[in-house]
Amino acid sequence: MVAQAIDMPVGADALHGGMSASPSASTPLSSKGILLFGHGARNPEWAAPFTAIRAEILARSPDALVESGFLELMRPTFAEAVDLLVERGATEIAVVPIFMAAGSHINKDLPQLAATSMDQHPGLTISLAPPVGAAPSVLGAMADYAMVAAAT
Repeated sequence: MVAQAIDMPVGADALHGGMSASPSASTPLSSKGILLFGHGARNPEWAAPFTAIRAEILARSPDALVESGFLELMRPTFAEAVDLLVERGATEIAVVPIFMAAGSHINKDLPQLAATSMDQHPGLTISLAPPVGAAPSVLGAMADYAMVAAAT
């Protein structure tokens, strides 16, 4: 099975990993998971933004199924994060790469990881969002930040 790439909405939804505030009637929010995908690093403090993003999602939607998963050097791994989401009832997972742009990890490694996880969890659907750095709202927020930083 091949992971499906998805086009993420622009605007407010793009800030929330593309998950709409109003889930479709056919799939309750409780069966949809969000996997915040990152590269990983040796320094544990590097993962603090992932913890903050997860906390923000849970503050907005306390029943959300959301986990971070990393390519290397940190845990949970991508596969472990998928396992956690499936154990909690996810039948669909939207993977949100917390990357500035799509390189080989997004274009090659991530689809392979998703396909392997879907093979290990029959019936699971994994969709791949573009990297967060491609979202116009995120780019705008970074431009605002840069302009404020330059003004101080």
